[in-house]
Amino acid sequence: MKFFVFLFIAAVSTVSSFTDCFPMMPLLQRQYSPSASSSVFKSNSSSASQTHRASTTALEMSDFDFPSAMPEKPQQTMREKLEDSATTFIADITARLGEGVEPPPELEALQAARDEEGGDVPTLALKIYELMIEQGMRYDVDPDNGELTPTQFDIKNNLDIPEVKAEFDHLYKYGMELIRRGMLDIDVAKETVKEKLIKRTGLTPEEFDEWLGY
Repeated sequence: MKFFVFLFIAAVSTVSSFTDCFPMMPLLQRQYSPSASSSVFKSNSSSASQTHRASTTALEMSDFDFPSAMPEKPQQTMREKLEDSATTFIADITARLGEGVEPPPELEALQAARDEEGGDVPTLALKIYELMIEQGMRYDVDPDNGELTPTQFDIKNNLDIPEVKAEFDHLYKYGMELIRRGMLDIDVAKETVKEKLIKRTGLTPEEFDEWLGY
């Protein structure tokens, strides 16, 4: 019962470091050997390089007398923000897959959700979240170039590694934030967490809670 109650409470109260749109890449990129962790966000209801661009222009808009002459940028809908984030995420993973490495099925599912006419925000948010999880679960990340290769890491027998727990906790909280923002149904989140995260640890939902310290 604790597992189901915690997800609801956390979804209401959690404050995460989310961006305006939501996809940020997994917190940990599995830089420890032989493979890396996964990512988890629990359930309970009843769960590559940044480009720094420094301005080289001495004049700023405030130096002129007509800043109002610039048209305002059109406001994006949440669906449009998610579509842009999905496109960036898909391109990032595709570019980083090692030679001959197959993309996870979740990537194609995200493409389909993004391209669907009249698609809804919850579906797109879920597909992005699922791809985030699978990226962390299925691949190791080369610390030098970000290349993704299939992992042979045994999660169940390495739950004591801090990085494993940290990544599970990161994605667990990420899912809770999606619920809090109304982008993901709590029952859908619960099922996703149970099947894609908790099952991979070999723990029960209650044991999973205790492992993460909830």
